[in-house]
Amino acid sequence: MSDRALQEPTLLLLTALADEPRHGYAILQEVKKISGGRVTLRTGTLYSALERLLNDGQIQVHSEEIVSGRLRRTYALAPAGRATLAAEAERLHATATEAERRLALHRPGPKGATA
Repeated sequence: MSDRALQEPTLLLLTALADEPRHGYAILQEVKKISGGRVTLRTGTLYSALERLLNDGQIQVHSEEIVSGRLRRTYALAPAGRATLAAEAERLHATATEAERRLALHRPGPKGATA
């Protein structure tokens, strides 16, 4: 992947696979949980993103099975995806730390006090 920041859906998908392999529906549920219900991916968006991440080597197919006559794939984070997610987590942490530092510099003090 590139040195650019990850798009939120990609970040959430990689995060959803960071602790264990999951199939599509479980990924959708995990993304919703991770985002506090703020992000709900559509099925088409999910599978397009999974295909792109597979082609980029960020994720891999962990297993395949037939369930109710349909193929169910379980996806796992690939080593490249783990490295990408770790780098993004570090970038986000550094940005959040700097934002907190700057906010603290201009935190209003008690009434009448000067900063």
